[in-house]
Amino acid sequence: MLVNQDLDELPTEPDAWYDQQLVGLAVLRDGVEVGSIIRVEHYPAQDMLIVGTKDEKEVMVPFVKAFVSTVDIEAKTITVTPPAGLFEEIEE
Repeated sequence: MLVNQDLDELPTEPDAWYDQQLVGLAVLRDGVEVGSIIRVEHYPAQDMLIVGTKDEKEVMVPFVKAFVSTVDIEAKTITVTPPAGLFEEIEE
């Protein structure tokens, strides 16, 4: 299903974003860019940010405050504090 949404009509909730606003944002962990958002997947329990890494892997990050500390649309960044082991195998 295709929904034509005017991006000028942004969500009114402070912690709400459209998927297309998040795709392409750089993902930072400890101030280091580890990849970028390539898509958002929606599941019954929670949404998942799919991060495309520089070594062409995909990492699923639960889109919850415990793991996503900051979303800055203007700076085009998302800061994550993932659980141990989530990004450890990624080459920096």
